[in-house]
Amino acid sequence: MKRRQFLLRAAAAGTTQMVAGGMALRAAESSKRPREADAELLGYSLSQLRDLYHRDLFDDWLPFMERHVLDPEYGGFLCNTDFDGTHTNMEKEPLFEGRGIWVYSSLYMHFGKDPRYLEVARRSVDLLSKSQPEKDVFWCTTIHRDGSPSSPPGRVIPTDIAVAEGYAAYAQATGQQQYLDRAKQLLHKCVEIYDRPDYNPTVGSGYFGATAPAFPGARIMGSSMIMLRTAAQILEMDSDPAVDRLARRCADAVVRYHFNPEFQLNNELLHHDYSRPADVYGQLSNLGNTLEMTWMLLDEATRQRDEAMFRVCVERFERHAEVAWDRVYGGVFHNLLNVDENRLELNKLLWAQEETLIDTLYIYDRTSAAWAAEMFGRMYKYVRERYPLTAHGSPIWMYATGRKATFEEFSGLRKRIENYHHPRHLIHNLRRLDAMVARSSRRPV
Repeated sequence: MKRRQFLLRAAAAGTTQMVAGGMALRAAESSKRPREADAELLGYSLSQLRDLYHRDLFDDWLPFMERHVLDPEYGGFLCNTDFDGTHTNMEKEPLFEGRGIWVYSSLYMHFGKDPRYLEVARRSVDLLSKSQPEKDVFWCTTIHRDGSPSSPPGRVIPTDIAVAEGYAAYAQATGQQQYLDRAKQLLHKCVEIYDRPDYNPTVGSGYFGATAPAFPGARIMGSSMIMLRTAAQILEMDSDPAVDRLARRCADAVVRYHFNPEFQLNNELLHHDYSRPADVYGQLSNLGNTLEMTWMLLDEATRQRDEAMFRVCVERFERHAEVAWDRVYGGVFHNLLNVDENRLELNKLLWAQEETLIDTLYIYDRTSAAWAAEMFGRMYKYVRERYPLTAHGSPIWMYATGRKATFEEFSGLRKRIENYHHPRHLIHNLRRLDAMVARSSRRPV
């Protein structure tokens, strides 16, 4: 069955068996997809929306990166930069290098194979070679401008996973097997360490502060997310059985175990055996990670041809997005610290807003669901009104802000440039809009 046919059937099908705790997915409003040429989202035709995305990526973000963030001397990304282009320091982070490699490799692959993009990725790959760790050691968290290590090895998997994802994309762009092999090696190392019962004993500090209870051996939904994403990229090139098993395992962990049927939201942290904690972590739902992971799970459901999983992930996305929505000021919160007390972190992170835009456009494209179009329009209007720094003379968007999403709330934050989530959102949705517009042009009137 072709991918598009499967997704349409998955979205429009009637009742089916679903995993325990699932709600009935709202049926698609119409079994016949509207012509894309006649469709509008927030008053924009799809062509107009596509042009806005193209401008945001190619006229605003990329020129700023070239002027202020790409290091002309050593390669890599000077992300410790303010929105006006001022560098706060010249240190770099392997996390952002791996992410930048993914972005520029993807730009090369999907937008005309411009060699300039591949050269940016190559220079970052070369820079990282100067800090490559030993086999069982994590990458250092910071490096000097020339690529030499400037910190001890890290303690958690995200940096190494980000480098693995970057290597996988670079391997896909260049056809060089050595980088695919490196991506696999990093991924398998991270899985092995993640599976140790004493992994990441201070994982809780990122959610509740320095006084958070220790949680050795925790199963972390965000970790399943980043491992799944990297595995998916590898599987686009190589049907490695071990990587396939990992992708299935990560998706199953989120869909089957992290979902809490009592309040129908995902718990971020579980015990090592995937049982649910009874302390403060049992009330924690990182809404943003669910919003970020949804489109990855939909891709995995498509790969597995699992229609039930596809529907469940759509329904749970809708639930999490509505719970996360700020009905006073708009936008979504990313972290529900205590479900029963409805206690939220009140800051607004750009990535959580933009992941919602990826999800809703994806769901609308595949199902024509009116609620997805409405949610996309609501979020797109909010983001365009609040996050661009055009009024302050910059083409960059605020990467985070407070509840009211004001410049004053943003101005006191760390000075850095978002080199991953923002361009990833623009790349994903621009590619989808390009495909939607192209389909409409091939259809008879």
